[in-house]
Amino acid sequence: MRTHLKPLAAACGALLLAAPLTGCSGDSAADDENAVTVYSADGLKGEQGDGWYDRIFEDFEKKTGIKVNYVEGGSGEMVQRALREKSNTQADVLVTLPPFIQQADGKGLLQPYEPAGVDHVAAADRDENGKWTAVVKNFFGFVYNKKELKEAPRTWEELLDGKFKNKIQYSTPGVAGDGTAVVIKAIHDFGGEKPAMEYLKKLQSNNVGPSSSTSKLAPKTDKGEILVANGDLQMNFAQSKSMPNLGIWFPARGETGRPTTFSLPYAAGLVRGAPHTANAKKLLDFMLSADAQRQVSAVGGGFTARTDIRATDENATALAEIMKGVEIFRPDWKDIDENLDEYIDAWKSATGS
Repeated sequence: MRTHLKPLAAACGALLLAAPLTGCSGDSAADDENAVTVYSADGLKGEQGDGWYDRIFEDFEKKTGIKVNYVEGGSGEMVQRALREKSNTQADVLVTLPPFIQQADGKGLLQPYEPAGVDHVAAADRDENGKWTAVVKNFFGFVYNKKELKEAPRTWEELLDGKFKNKIQYSTPGVAGDGTAVVIKAIHDFGGEKPAMEYLKKLQSNNVGPSSSTSKLAPKTDKGEILVANGDLQMNFAQSKSMPNLGIWFPARGETGRPTTFSLPYAAGLVRGAPHTANAKKLLDFMLSADAQRQVSAVGGGFTARTDIRATDENATALAEIMKGVEIFRPDWKDIDENLDEYIDAWKSATGS
């Protein structure tokens, strides 16, 4: 998603990452009965305090009196941090992109809990054993600089052109959820691991280098420091409100291919051994509530996770237009979860990373 870790507190100011999590009083957050700690992939908290998280965390605290301690980083980073703390659990709720939410479950980090309203979430967007559910639907994508490029690139192959030398950057697979998505989409579009890695090896000659943060790539693209980067639709659409040169696109394979993408939802789960289990359940219920879900597109620029809510706001209309003509495929998440290390090792070997 995204070794920037950007810990924030909705009610208390910044949390120090190197130190134990603390609440407003300075005591351990795990000891504060009126708190809940969220470890999350970035993208849902606004740069100006205007994101979906900002809104619902504030509303949640007003409604319940429970303050939200928030820690942000790449999906893989958040899972690894929770894993390191397994003997002294600090997080209550974990939010990551696939396949890291499945990885968290596989490492025993999640416990079953089905929030109120989960029956309105499509089966493909929640765990059959109740370990996690999507709270914001999202799709993988790329961004480009609309000022420097007259139109968006159309194909993967175009990115090999010399004009993109040192002008392409994507976040690190295995660390960032969106970076891992680059590998997933390439394997799908090129028809397998080997041809995908052959392509990514060629692309490396134009690639600036790894980035643990996907969210930092959009500003670089908007400024023209790079021309193309990976991202995801929700985050990039929200960023485009303050970045006029940012355009969103979806690569196709070959001149006759259709642009493709896949669902990459923000999925939330209750952390096993959470110090504030009751508060965490209340927050998960709130995140999936109809009121919170109606704000996903209008405030967050994403897609509601609930099938019974039809967004008609201006953002929802614009998002639908962006997705027009884009083919949506469904990854085999079980295969990806089982073979993720192999795919990441293959990517490292191919790119020399």
